[in-house]
Amino acid sequence: MGPSMSPVSACAIGNTAIGEAFRLIRSGEADVIFAGGTESAITDLSIASFSNATALSTRNDNPTKASRPFDENRDGFVMSEGAGILILESLSHALRREAKIYAEVIGYGASSDAHHIVATHPEGKGAYLAMRSALKNANISPEEVDVISAHATSTKVGDISETMAIKRLFGKRAYQIPVTANKSIFGHLLGAAGAVEAIALAMSLKEEIVPPTINLENPDPLCDLDYVPSLARQVKINTGLSNSFGFGGHNAAIVLKKYE
Repeated sequence: MGPSMSPVSACAIGNTAIGEAFRLIRSGEADVIFAGGTESAITDLSIASFSNATALSTRNDNPTKASRPFDENRDGFVMSEGAGILILESLSHALRREAKIYAEVIGYGASSDAHHIVATHPEGKGAYLAMRSALKNANISPEEVDVISAHATSTKVGDISETMAIKRLFGKRAYQIPVTANKSIFGHLLGAAGAVEAIALAMSLKEEIVPPTINLENPDPLCDLDYVPSLARQVKINTGLSNSFGFGGHNAAIVLKKYE
């Protein structure tokens, strides 16, 4: 009976949907909203289009090792399909119905690169602005972020630019924050990626486990943060930042907090 919309922001759409739902609930326009993303794009046209843009990995001889964010030998993303839907609701509504609460959404930020129709800004300026806006919206400082779920598609420019954006925002602390790349595990879900990764982050906060970045065997010297290589890590975490970026310069970041 309340607001209904289908925002369009390419591969940032999952976070955009969650962020806009968060804003509607916080403003009092809705009590509960289903938000997320879905994608079924493994078609001849999609594969040809991404191939022409040199965005896809060509590691066809070893597909399980093809998605390798932040690795020096990465050569593009692996397309996958799926869906992720979250139930967002006001705390009072959740408590009234005795809902099982996994995490709180406390901040959302979005930006546009205004740089190129398919390529990300090489210095990650839009990514930086989205993350900074999300932290400001959450009313927290960079020192309060315990884990980052990176967009990290395993492209040459994208992984470097996101690393640069993280270092610009967090300074020296960037080297102390675990940065995980879920696309190394389940590929790039395109329009569903942000929502699925938000679910993964919520579970990480609840279980206090940071999932690994797999296939990171030879780190790119320009990607020098703590990417949690190979093995999951048990660590006390309270607040997480999740990034989603898309073709056309769309950037969206959300901040989740453990519910206690």
